[in-house]
Amino acid sequence: MQEQGRLTGPVPIFRVEQTKDAPSMNFDQKGLKKRSITVAYFFDHVGEKSDIKLHRLNSVDEQNRRIFERDLHRPGLAIAGFTNLFTYKRVQILGNTETRFLNHLGPDVRRQAFENFVKFRMPCIILTSNNKLDPELIDLATEAGIPVYTTPQSSTKTIFFITDFLDEQFSLYQQYHGSMVDVYGVGVLITGKSGLGKSEIALDLVERGHGLVADDVVVLKRKGETSTIVASRNNIIDHFMEIRGLGVVDVKANFGIRAIRDRKVVQVVVELLEWSKEAEYERLGLDTKSVKVLGVDLPLVQLPIFPGKNITVIIEVVALNFLLKRYSGYVAAEALTERIRTVINKDRPATQTHSTTLLYHDDEIE
Repeated sequence: MQEQGRLTGPVPIFRVEQTKDAPSMNFDQKGLKKRSITVAYFFDHVGEKSDIKLHRLNSVDEQNRRIFERDLHRPGLAIAGFTNLFTYKRVQILGNTETRFLNHLGPDVRRQAFENFVKFRMPCIILTSNNKLDPELIDLATEAGIPVYTTPQSSTKTIFFITDFLDEQFSLYQQYHGSMVDVYGVGVLITGKSGLGKSEIALDLVERGHGLVADDVVVLKRKGETSTIVASRNNIIDHFMEIRGLGVVDVKANFGIRAIRDRKVVQVVVELLEWSKEAEYERLGLDTKSVKVLGVDLPLVQLPIFPGKNITVIIEVVALNFLLKRYSGYVAAEALTERIRTVINKDRPATQTHSTTLLYHDDEIE
C-alpha cells in the first residue's frame, strides 16, 4: 500500500471525451479479460453470491476441465443424436426435458445416446431440479473425465445464477489507483494524482455516513456488453486505508459494517486536480464532460484542490446533483440561465426612465 510497489497492476487509462474548455487527459488503455476458469474454481465460487448450491455426483479431476464461455447450453438435440451444431465447450444444463428423455429410452439406446454425448470435451454437466441419472450414465461421464453436479434449483434459476456468475468472471476488468465511495446511493469514483488526498476525502465521506467500496486499488469490471461499470475492492487490501501521517486504518473495524460496501456501480467520476491560476475551470456546469471507462462513457467532474476548499461537501453535492438530474431532469445551471434570459427578454414600458428600486417589507429589515 506504499507508493513504491503499489499493488495496482497494470495502470488503466481512461480516455476523456473532449468538450468545451475540457483539459486534455492522456488516459487510454483497454481492459483485461479472463480467457477461462477451471471447473474447480467454478464449483468453489459459484454459490458465494447466489442461492445456487451444487452437489457432486462423481469424482474427477475438476482442475483438468476449463470453462471458456459465459453462455450455457441445453443439449437436448445433442443427446437425441444431432451433434452438428453442438456447442460442447459450454456448461451443459440437463433439466426435466433432457433427463426424462434419457429415462424413457431403453437401456441399450440410452447408453449409446449418452456415450455419443460425453465423447465431446465439455466442461461439466449440471442436473437441475434434483433430477437423477442412471448410475451407468454417471460412470460413463466419470470415464470421460466430465464432472457431474446436481442442484435443487429449477433450470430457469440455475441458468440465471450461473450466467450472472460467468458474466462477471469473463467481463472486462482493470485495476485503478483511486477511491470508490457510495455517496447517497450514487457510486462516485475519486481519481487524481498521488498525494492529492483521495484517501482522506474518502475517509471524511465515511465519517459522514457514506460507504467505502475500495481505496487505493479499485477493481473495475464491465458487465457483459452492457454500459454498466461495477467497482469492487482488491481482496488483499480489503477495506483498509492508508492515511499519510496516521498509517493504516481498518474502516470496517473503526466505523462498523454500515461504513463499507461490497461493490457499487460507478455512476460519476470525480477527478482531483492541482490548483493552477492559469487554468480555466468550470463555473456554471453547462459544459458537461465525460470519461471513457472500459468503453463506457461516464460523467466526469473535475475539482481543483487548494487549501481551505471542502471537497467532501462538494462531492456530496455532486452526488445530489446526479440524483436530481436523473430523477427530475433538473439542472441548476440551466434553470439559472433560463431565469436570466427571462429577465433580459421581459417587455419594459417604453416610457420607463427611472431606475429599478427594491421594495422591502418591514419584517425583512434587521
